[in-house]
Amino acid sequence: MSPPSAPPKRVRKSPEARRAEIVGRAATIALTEGLECITMRRVAEDLAVRPGLISHYFPVAEELVAEAFGTAASDELEELIPAERPIGSALDSLARFFALSAGARYDDMSRLWLNARHLSRFRPVLAERVAAQEAAWRDRITEVLREGTAEGVFRPEDPAVAAILILVVLDGLGVHANTDRSNRPAAVTNMAVTTAERELGLASGTLLALVEGAAASAAPTD
Repeated sequence: MSPPSAPPKRVRKSPEARRAEIVGRAATIALTEGLECITMRRVAEDLAVRPGLISHYFPVAEELVAEAFGTAASDELEELIPAERPIGSALDSLARFFALSAGARYDDMSRLWLNARHLSRFRPVLAERVAAQEAAWRDRITEVLREGTAEGVFRPEDPAVAAILILVVLDGLGVHANTDRSNRPAAVTNMAVTTAERELGLASGTLLALVEGAAASAAPTD
């Protein structure tokens, strides 16, 4: 009779890996259920650990909520407009951004932004993180617009103002993430793109054609 096998040795995660795991799980909860559903106990149950482990890394629950939102928002920004952008023009980068941000997969992010902005009225830690993420978005888009201006393609009066106008329109459209948009006129759906064309001095339809082409390229195939 062979001796019983020893139970598998549990691998202890580094503090960095454990913290990232906690934040990642909290970010998933935020995206799928809302920031209000992030609690020490809930995250601990999902990760099959004791609640004390979560509080060890995040003594205050609000810090975890803010970190979850910040992580989700940062990941979205990096996917839509990477800091290290692929070789190509600023116009291509902007078209890719609009194509990806208009996809249904980003409705959850629109809902999360709505959720975070509402809760930030009552949660100072979250309010600071929302403000930081808004600034990051403005800076990243402004950077693309300045690149396009240097290339001689964009002709905005002020790249920073143009970036804010584009984001305001996108935020306005994102408010409707919970509603049926099947009957939305194309003029409304494309409002952010047409705003960008106007503010950047592009011929009407120039950017929209590139956005539609980028969207078709990004669409999943059977």
